[in-house]
Amino acid sequence: MRAVAHTLDVRTLPAADDGEYAGSRYSQVVAAIFANPYQQTWGATGEPPLPVYEVTFASVFGGLLFGKTRQFQTDSERTLDSPVDLRWGRDGKGFRRLVHPNGVCLTGAWRITEETPYSGYFRNGSHALVVGRYSTCCTETRRGRVRSLSMVGKLFPTTDPHHATPLRTASFITQEDIGGSNTMYFNDVELRNAPDTTISRRGVSGLPLLLRVGLTFRKVDQQPSIRQLYPIAELGKPAGEPTRAPQFMRLLVARDQPRIQGIDLDFRDEIMAQIFDRGDPFPKRTLTFDIEVTDEGQTTGSAAKERRTFQNWRRIGALTFDNAVISYNGDSVIHFSHPTWREDRNDPATATRINGRKVR
Repeated sequence: MRAVAHTLDVRTLPAADDGEYAGSRYSQVVAAIFANPYQQTWGATGEPPLPVYEVTFASVFGGLLFGKTRQFQTDSERTLDSPVDLRWGRDGKGFRRLVHPNGVCLTGAWRITEETPYSGYFRNGSHALVVGRYSTCCTETRRGRVRSLSMVGKLFPTTDPHHATPLRTASFITQEDIGGSNTMYFNDVELRNAPDTTISRRGVSGLPLLLRVGLTFRKVDQQPSIRQLYPIAELGKPAGEPTRAPQFMRLLVARDQPRIQGIDLDFRDEIMAQIFDRGDPFPKRTLTFDIEVTDEGQTTGSAAKERRTFQNWRRIGALTFDNAVISYNGDSVIHFSHPTWREDRNDPATATRINGRKVR
């Protein structure tokens, strides 16, 4: 594939402990996610079907109503506390995601093109390389079925894909309704850092799972349904400059992106078709999301049926991907750190978790 025409086998590199993290090279992370695609050429004749990893209460919590292991809580704490970009594990096979195991990774660029009052990589003129992962919660991948589509991304503060020294990254987390939606085309999905929640859409089988996930997130952090944006507002910011992060962000597929047809189409195939022609290993097109922000929004309802309304969304830039892959390492090795909740999103001293411990 054009963007990874090198032979670096990143599995031979030592995996630093979380406490030793000094950043990653963009080329290293890209090499990792492209190293072992499920299909050597997406959509080619003779390629195996994409795996669909199942998510059940038993697979996440160990099978009992109240769960017999602490694994999901430990994983949630690690997601908040660990800054690393690749988690290989002792066997070099990484860790299966418990809630979002099915995804497609994308590479491209983040660009802010409008004046903003914000700091870091929300400032006008910011341009960063980005690795993203578009996924679903939980098992369902097909269009028209109840699923919750999500996109996370990590920004590298460089425009050089061969930047030689490791760089600390900053991640964003966005999702549609946490309880799920039956959107036919991913073009119509609104991905927000503060999504709605409609747990009843999961039905009898999915309700206990999402309730327990929410309770666990609240146990290890404070606000389970909003992922603040301060990591991007602090990326590249001079140490003495105050953080100024937007409160809300949404990502919308650009209007000129085509709509991919197909009954029961897997969202991973839908996204790959935006960039590739089936059976051709070389990217042909790009996939663009508009970046919009606002500081005006309200939340109403209970945790089981949470609704958010917003005012004055403003487009400030674009997120453009020019390559993508569906791979084992994309599902099990790449790691996106989630920001802990801050009472004041611009003040690190108000963080819920500090140095791996919940302090408030």
